[in-house]
Amino acid sequence: MPLAPTALHSALQWRYATKAFDAHRPIPAEVWAALEQSLVLSPSSYGLQPWKFLVIDDPALRAELRPHSWNQSQITDASHLVVFLARRTITGSDLDRLISATSTARGVAPEQLAGYRELMDGDLVRGPRSSQIATWASNQVYIALGTFMAAAALLEVDTCPIEGFSPADYDRILGLESSPYRSAVVCAAGYRSADDKYASLAKVRYPASELIEHR
Repeated sequence: MPLAPTALHSALQWRYATKAFDAHRPIPAEVWAALEQSLVLSPSSYGLQPWKFLVIDDPALRAELRPHSWNQSQITDASHLVVFLARRTITGSDLDRLISATSTARGVAPEQLAGYRELMDGDLVRGPRSSQIATWASNQVYIALGTFMAAAALLEVDTCPIEGFSPADYDRILGLESSPYRSAVVCAAGYRSADDKYASLAKVRYPASELIEHR
């Protein structure tokens, strides 16, 4: 049964960038499992999934990351912390991985997907966008971030997307400097503190009539 439009609107209206989390209230395991699946099921260009999601469970590691995150309390106080990683490059082996996965999932011979592989290769590996992979991959990661935050709101889990951090320091601390992935954006998830004054503030949004145009 589809979600009622009013329920969707209520969830999105309820959501806000949580500044203070209740450090003593964890996300239940079954709820977190659903949120992890929202990451897995996020859409991406060509279906290439040029990302990885690091869930930072270790409190000591979170404490180490906090000074490199503008000392924001969400880093250590939220129930869960996700570092969204983006691929540094896209190579032929990445295309082969997707073709193999697609062949297995859909029962299609890899040879039947040769044209699709050529399309991706001509765009992202040999084409003009090959020099813009960093931007392209970051854009894909932000799609996953939006999917995750919307899913969290529907489950009444609070989130806060965080760009105020040092990617270079995160990469160093997380051992990513020689990895195919780099830190792109961070998101804290958990439950708002009763003391978070931002929870009761009215949303500031421009009217739909100014933002949406029909032609």
